[in-house]
Amino acid sequence: METLAQAFDPRRNSLAVLRLGFAAVVAVAHALAVGFGWQPHLGATALGDLAVDGFFVLSGFLVTRSFLRLEAPGRFVWHRFLRIMPGFWVCLVVTALVVAPLAAVLVGRTPGSVFTAGEDPAWRYVVVNAALPVLQYEIAGIAADDGESVFDGSLWTLQYEAFCYGVVWVLGVTAVLRRERGVVLAVCVAVWAGTLLEHAGLIPFDVPLLANDQLLRFLLVFLLGAAGFLFADVVPVRASWAVMSAVVVLAGAFLPDHRVVGALSFAYLCVYGMVRLPLRWTPSWDLSYGLYVYHWPVQLLLLLAGGTALGSVAYVLVSLGAALVLAALSWVAVEGPALRLKDARPPALRPGGRRRGGPDLLV
Repeated sequence: METLAQAFDPRRNSLAVLRLGFAAVVAVAHALAVGFGWQPHLGATALGDLAVDGFFVLSGFLVTRSFLRLEAPGRFVWHRFLRIMPGFWVCLVVTALVVAPLAAVLVGRTPGSVFTAGEDPAWRYVVVNAALPVLQYEIAGIAADDGESVFDGSLWTLQYEAFCYGVVWVLGVTAVLRRERGVVLAVCVAVWAGTLLEHAGLIPFDVPLLANDQLLRFLLVFLLGAAGFLFADVVPVRASWAVMSAVVVLAGAFLPDHRVVGALSFAYLCVYGMVRLPLRWTPSWDLSYGLYVYHWPVQLLLLLAGGTALGSVAYVLVSLGAALVLAALSWVAVEGPALRLKDARPPALRPGGRRRGGPDLLV
């Protein structure tokens, strides 16, 4: 019986393809929602929600592996910062300085009007959202004919991603990840129980963690991914298990919250696909993050330009193609250069303050 630890090859897996695929599913779902007012569903579950959950499962697996490989909490924080924040900040600036003025022109206003609006000008969009939680979604009161006014409805999940990174950091610095991995399973069970109680309406008081169903949602699937890495030496990789998991996920999809029944099975499908899908390709450019953060602004501009007249298929394809171009630019100009700094160390100093060589870049 092959285990997940035996099947996982860090240099040859389907992680990149899965992440890009999940980002594309989210982009397609949002295109249909923004442009045509509906999303594809599997039973009662939006396919876009499943794709975002898949992101968090894979992130839990990868981020836990990253912490244990780095063995330095400070470096872990630096790596996570570089992966999210530079691309996020530039996306905010591009949305404020480029997307918003273009949107203003498309609705018959001057480009500069977005910076002088009363309550939600473009400059404020950057400032109030810069810490990661999205506090302003609209800019200058611009809205499409159908009332759509959100400039980037994808960014809200990033604060939960960062929170999950923080959970891994706490579990790491307290040595839970190395010495008490069973604690992670216990936390998974506790979060699942909170999810069950929240959806059953059985929480009799306002507990901040339990009151936030989105936090429970993302923490559950993220920790299941983390547990997948921690217990990779005992998790079997079997096609029969994948089939059974798919059946459970399908059944759970018809419930109000598929995670109550299918979270564990869904996580298993994600890690199974990571090591068993034949598309084991790791491109030099990772477009998944850029596609995720840029597809919504592109879709809003296309909506304001009357792009829905093209029909749903053409609207989706055009918005997806444009978002991929922006994702490529984001990788080349922002994300890639930022990530090249992830293992940089400050120059060492000789006694007396003189520098000894340049930055030590670790492979």
